[in-house]
Amino acid sequence: MGVGADGRLDGAAADLVRQAEVLIGGARHLAAAPEVAGQVRRTWPSPLTDGLPALREELRGRRAVALASGDPMLSGIGSTLVRAWGADAVRVLPAVSSVALARARMGWSAEESVVVTLVGRHEARLLREIAPGRRILLLTSGAETPAVVAELLVESGHPDAEVTLLADLGSERETGAARPAAQWLDVPVSDVPALHVLAVQIPVSTGPWRSAWVAGLPDDAFEHDGQLTKRDLRASALARLQPAPGQHLWDVGAGAGSIGVEWMRAHPTCRTTAVEADPTRAARIARNARALGVPDLTVVEGRAPDALAGLPTPDAVFVGGGATRPGVLGACLAALRPGGRLVVHGVTLETEQLLADAYRTHGGELTRLAVETAAPVGGFTGWTPARTVTQWCLER
Repeated sequence: MGVGADGRLDGAAADLVRQAEVLIGGARHLAAAPEVAGQVRRTWPSPLTDGLPALREELRGRRAVALASGDPMLSGIGSTLVRAWGADAVRVLPAVSSVALARARMGWSAEESVVVTLVGRHEARLLREIAPGRRILLLTSGAETPAVVAELLVESGHPDAEVTLLADLGSERETGAARPAAQWLDVPVSDVPALHVLAVQIPVSTGPWRSAWVAGLPDDAFEHDGQLTKRDLRASALARLQPAPGQHLWDVGAGAGSIGVEWMRAHPTCRTTAVEADPTRAARIARNARALGVPDLTVVEGRAPDALAGLPTPDAVFVGGGATRPGVLGACLAALRPGGRLVVHGVTLETEQLLADAYRTHGGELTRLAVETAAPVGGFTGWTPARTVTQWCLER
């Protein structure tokens, strides 16, 4: 049952609370609920996920009500319970959410704003959403969040983004304060109410912009040592890998991680496991993922095929390096589920021969990609070719 910041319940909701044999919630919610003789009250188990099976057994056959803030299905306990116990076991009664109240206070419609939850998540998820004029509502996890968000905005070149802190929405204590991002760096944590939402308005005229969600970010968007799938080749590979919501990519021999990063930027629910043997490059992949707004990208330091053992099953696999190592191609093919996609790049004769053999055996699509860029030649302009890449792709 959702509860507003003022703690009030309507008649039907109040009756359900009074009739409950067991009332569950955080300490703040339980303290605000009227006492009921004989009613058992308990806080959520910790750790929550591990304790839910035992809690369900404890509640079996008893009238139980759980209290939550606002809409329990908006990054809330309702979503957790439905996932753990099934929709048939949980009835959800939402209150007005903090997001709805924040949009009302800001005058932002649902269609022209986006919600990003930072509750239990890395704050750098904000960076994926930055675009000219973008309106972003951030569900926060603590009083330190405004300063962290401000630092990210300043580091990414947007110190003038307007950040509005909306605190205790829907209660008598409700407050609002708007400042440019840079000014939130100096606000003491003690001055930030615990319950708040941040509304971020990105200016139209400032940059730099790394806002494209289609494949092909500029090469200089990535920190790299030359081991980078370049922009045009990256766009070609991702077009064939076909990122889709909720799907998982293996980026094998990841180098700078550009393929895996852009896969995750395609949709907030896309996931990547980047496999890289070099520890310096593995650390660089993590930095690139954070800087480009996908800090949840998983980096596995190790060499394929051994490092692939035990990884979550992929929906797509990209092999950017190491395809000629014994067992790598076979392991990647074996891992693909029906409908899965595999894309392999090679620049050496040995890799090209391997991919030609794979094409003869398995079919798919074999392509040679040659990219040339204009560059000065003395006082004139000529074409400078990059290494030709052989690309093999296959849909299972």
